[in-house]
Amino acid sequence: MSVLSSLAQVEAAATGRAQPLATVRHCHLADAPLVMIPLKLAGEAAAPLAVMLGTDRDDPLLLAVPQPRNRDLRFSFAAELAKPVLNHVEASRGDVEELPPGKDGEERIRYGDAPQLLVPNRGGVAFLRLLGRSTRFRRTEGPYAVDAAVPVLGRWLTWFADRNDHPGSSLLLAMTDALRLHWATGQSALEDGNLAALMGWVDPPEGMDGPAAAARAEDPVACPPAGPATDPSFDNEVLAPAIAAYDQSGGDPRAEERIRRALASQLRPTWHLMWRAVDVLRALPPGASVPSRWERDRDAFTYYHQTFGEAYPQARRDPPVRAARRLHDLERAQESYDAQRAFDDPLVMAEQRLAGQAFGGTVVDSDPTRLDETGRRPKLRPLLRVRTDDPVRLEPGTPVCSAARPALKGRIVDTEGGGEGGREGGGEGGTVLVELTGGMGRKLVPEPGVVPEAGERVVFTSRTADGWGAARFPDKEDTPWTHGGPPEEYVPSDEDAAEEWS
Repeated sequence: MSVLSSLAQVEAAATGRAQPLATVRHCHLADAPLVMIPLKLAGEAAAPLAVMLGTDRDDPLLLAVPQPRNRDLRFSFAAELAKPVLNHVEASRGDVEELPPGKDGEERIRYGDAPQLLVPNRGGVAFLRLLGRSTRFRRTEGPYAVDAAVPVLGRWLTWFADRNDHPGSSLLLAMTDALRLHWATGQSALEDGNLAALMGWVDPPEGMDGPAAAARAEDPVACPPAGPATDPSFDNEVLAPAIAAYDQSGGDPRAEERIRRALASQLRPTWHLMWRAVDVLRALPPGASVPSRWERDRDAFTYYHQTFGEAYPQARRDPPVRAARRLHDLERAQESYDAQRAFDDPLVMAEQRLAGQAFGGTVVDSDPTRLDETGRRPKLRPLLRVRTDDPVRLEPGTPVCSAARPALKGRIVDTEGGGEGGREGGGEGGTVLVELTGGMGRKLVPEPGVVPEAGERVVFTSRTADGWGAARFPDKEDTPWTHGGPPEEYVPSDEDAAEEWS
């Protein structure tokens, strides 16, 4: 936790209202996202009980399993769930956008839009991941065959869950994560995982402050849990007797309707909370880099949609090379995402300045036409001396870039005075000598207005959106023996298809 977020938490506790951690919205919100609120049976990791979903806040769809321990009813539920989810996937493609040919010369396309799923919390993401893993290997022919839509649903849910791991992706969002990215509350991180309590701080009901609204959220009668777990009192006093009555009735539709009404009473408050949270987030203007990250989501969606029928379902475990490549991609995306958020938002950049990863100040001396003539050919290398009150913990030689113009690159030559990285060490306040190395044009004279002049306020950061280059990984056939050697070609097995739900 940073100093700034800690200070915001203290202020939230003192004022009784959540404090902003951002001035812009750092995630994409679709015009018509698919809101999903799943419930699971207590004691079962991936046995679905119900889900309320839809893209219209006034017209939710409720799907329920009257007896979750019945395999046929579970997969009948999965087949029903597949219809709205797959319809949303297909309806969200939009117009096809033609892109310039890639490095291999092949033509490329990108869908004009992509589907977006919203769930209340991280538990909802984990449940969709398990549900996807439990359905994507199911057989559509032979013994225990399921509806053809069930494994298709499983593959898409697995893909959405995998994209949720990708920093900056907005294809599957947990609403608690999205809210915590933008506001700090006066309660613990564990309590922030409760959507009702979190919204009580961010957008309390009229006449209530954050602590009072959060305390009300602890009442399971007034605010049922936001899933996927249900309240134990509800399980024991309402759900268990209703399921027992359904079993005894032999599947009487009236007994099933009783279960549906009970589940609807648990889901409806969270349904309204989800849309309130969407409205609160939508009130923030999107950050400048949000559209570019959504483009990458659209690229990923287009590729997966186009190649869906050409590959087997996702393997239960990645082979070594694919796992290493995925880890590298996630780390690269995290670095880029952190830098982009800071470039978009002065509050996020302030956190980096307090942490010593960036510094801001006033240019006291500028030499915009300085040339480095030590090599074969002269190079444009302007020098800036920046007076700063920030603690500078960046060593000489550290690459930096301008927060206002990330393409303007440089490196720290020397630090004097304030900051732990300064040669004279210790206190705050000092100067930083920065040599600019790129982003000024291709001539020996910089483009007008690019190099900051004396008197200008500047911010430089060591976090760059493109700091990670593409890594080289061996082909699958060249997997080293230390990692098991070349893996066998993956083919789904009976063991995969027989994977248990719990």
